[in-house]
Amino acid sequence: MSDERLRVEVAYARSDQQWVLEVSLPQGATVEDAIRASGILDKVPEIDLAVNKVGVYGKLAKLNAELHHRDRVEIYRPLIADPKLVRKKRAAEGKAMKKGAGEA
Repeated sequence: MSDERLRVEVAYARSDQQWVLEVSLPQGATVEDAIRASGILDKVPEIDLAVNKVGVYGKLAKLNAELHHRDRVEIYRPLIADPKLVRKKRAAEGKAMKKGAGEA
């Protein structure tokens, strides 16, 4: 299988559009190789590999991580809200309104 090429997908999604691009790469290719080969950086200029996190099938990965046949490389957008702060705010509001403290 050493002379076979890897086929991987590169995925990125915005709230209004998503891209899933298939690329063929040589064995030993990395996450960064797949992203660059897909052309997504030209199509979506807001992607900055120094800022955006990346992963393979939902697990964070480094740009130099080696890929396997049929992997799906995902480029993640920055969060618009910190989930911890949202949970704390929701919990504080629940305490103030005494949610779940009804009579038995």
